[in-house]
Amino acid sequence: MGAGTLSYRNRELFYLSVVGVLTGLGFASVYIARQAVVSWDSLTYALFFFGLYLAAHLVTRYATPNADPYLLPMAALLTAVGVTEIYRLGPSDAFKQGLWIVIGVALFAFALLRLRRDYRVLEQYKYLFGIGAIVLLYLPRLPGIGASVNGARLWVEAGPFRFQPGELAKIFLIVFLAGYLREKREVLAQGRPKDLGPLLVIWGGCMLVLVATNDLGSGLLYFGIFLAMLYVATNRLSFVLVGLFAAGGFVAYEKIPHVHERVTIWLQPWTTNKVYCPVTGGLALRQDCESYQLVKSLYSIGNGGFGGAGLGKGVFTSADGHALIPYINTDFIYSALAQELGLIGAAALLLVFMLFVARGMRVALQAEDGFSKLLATGLTFGFALQTFIIVGGVLRLIPLTGITLPFISYGGSSVVANFLVLAGLLLVSNRANAPT
Repeated sequence: MGAGTLSYRNRELFYLSVVGVLTGLGFASVYIARQAVVSWDSLTYALFFFGLYLAAHLVTRYATPNADPYLLPMAALLTAVGVTEIYRLGPSDAFKQGLWIVIGVALFAFALLRLRRDYRVLEQYKYLFGIGAIVLLYLPRLPGIGASVNGARLWVEAGPFRFQPGELAKIFLIVFLAGYLREKREVLAQGRPKDLGPLLVIWGGCMLVLVATNDLGSGLLYFGIFLAMLYVATNRLSFVLVGLFAAGGFVAYEKIPHVHERVTIWLQPWTTNKVYCPVTGGLALRQDCESYQLVKSLYSIGNGGFGGAGLGKGVFTSADGHALIPYINTDFIYSALAQELGLIGAAALLLVFMLFVARGMRVALQAEDGFSKLLATGLTFGFALQTFIIVGGVLRLIPLTGITLPFISYGGSSVVANFLVLAGLLLVSNRANAPT
């Protein structure tokens, strides 16, 4: 029996089984390359994740029986690729990532079960979600719990745990925008300034906090989500033109030193003459200082060639054991995958992201009410834009920013947030496909 004749949930289970086989093969190859021995232990992670996603499938079968059958398998494939590569780069980090995926799947199941009857109840609390987004973004600024990493104050530390509240704030902001724009879409289309007030207060508050924390990547992401959802709700291109990226980017380039530095690195990553290096306070070639990560990342991608070096066979450390690309399992994991999988594998990975986005937009088109359409659009566009920002930065298409590659990069906050995005899309899809 072919997959095309199966029901939605059986089709989902079929593709999850395929992902399980691919995960087993991929992890086994990495394990054998690292340990130089063939062992049943190489299947441990594959069996664990297949069992985990089988549990997620059972919850989906019960809570959202009519939801899109392809979103969960694609999320499973992306997380499997991420954990496999993270294990290849550092087994201890893979264990931590696995724990965060378990937490993400648990929250995914909780969201489906809690909101399976009618997720649109979230619209009633839209202002609380808007205020909550600002509060979450401001948490890293509080003394005692906030932590600064790589020049941006984005983290909150609580004992041994560290998380990035901005990932959840993104979802809160999308829920607020979906609710407010659904309610005010007609008057907003008329361009009455008074109706823009609450919208600009919430969004402006988020942007001010992001500017204060030097979070260029999240600022660009939030700005893009805001403009996209505003355009979808009002169908007025003038609103988008008012907030042109070029104008805003020019002001930021001139006024914010962190942005100026990122753009300079993007335009001129290599120098033949020594320039000022803020890391050491002396003079150095830019590729040996500020653009070191980007340049090494480009070398890694180029070293992958057409077919790649093979899983577990890439070179990411120097002869003395130092990492060639700092933070490779977070900001630059795409560079590692491109070296080991080559152009073919990297393109296939991007194709999975594109298919996920296509299915998400299909969910938005199928939704019947305004809140559901805007919610699915915001969640999907945010996922797509985040992928473009980090991959585009690594490939030097746009200035590099420090955000994660969804479902793949190492980081608990990102994994949990993306599972909530997945849950939201499945809830909307289930209602849109439910028999009348």
